[in-house]
Amino acid sequence: MAIDLNADIGEGMDDAALLPYLTSANVACGCHAGDPSTMDETVVLALAHGVSIGAHPGYPDRANFGRRKMEMSADAIERLVLYQIAALEGFVRSRGSALTHVKPHGALYHGAAEFPDVARAVAEGVRRFRTSLILVGPGGSMLLEAGKDVGLPVAAEGFADRRYQPDGTLVARGEPDALLTDPDEAAEQAITLGRDGFARARGGSRVAVHADTICVHGDTPGAASIARRIHERFREEGIALSPLSMRLQSAETSVSARPA
Repeated sequence: MAIDLNADIGEGMDDAALLPYLTSANVACGCHAGDPSTMDETVVLALAHGVSIGAHPGYPDRANFGRRKMEMSADAIERLVLYQIAALEGFVRSRGSALTHVKPHGALYHGAAEFPDVARAVAEGVRRFRTSLILVGPGGSMLLEAGKDVGLPVAAEGFADRRYQPDGTLVARGEPDALLTDPDEAAEQAITLGRDGFARARGGSRVAVHADTICVHGDTPGAASIARRIHERFREEGIALSPLSMRLQSAETSVSARPA
């Protein structure tokens, strides 16, 4: 089996230490974090490591790092997402490559997972740019359903460094146990997510989580150590690392090759 390992980067953290262990990277597009210089530099760094690049659009709220909900119309959200994807694609194209996916950031990600108007707006923003871009979001969420509805390929995401509630939602960041910062604990969660389809929720229960890609947040303390340990554990368990674009192409080839 194979799984994608992604991280949110270009947000002012130590991306150079993290990138060697990733197969995909979600680059901040200048609204919640980043600017033209960091976007270009991050793209160069990711490409140097052979990492697939995706856009990581967020609300224009740098003061709160894009993690607080903003009241915006669906049309405004759609244009905001399109604007950020196009901005990052300019840097990626100028370096001889192309975007492979889009993963919303923070409050935009969670709002799109929960509210149909936000989900549709994000999906439409991606569709207007390019229908081959993979839309990343929580498995079974409104965001992924909206992506499918507009004809986008979609990928379900799990989190190695975030604790889950028994209902499958994430423990709020303000809670003391929201983050998994111990590399062994986070790597174990990555294993159960990628291989077994579940996470151990707060309280010890098992919660089903489908994951095509697993995220380590670039701003989690010790993110590079966590990613390195995941890399080691995957190798020990015989789990290959492969970017989303390669995994989806393989799945489509497998389906088309089946006898009618």
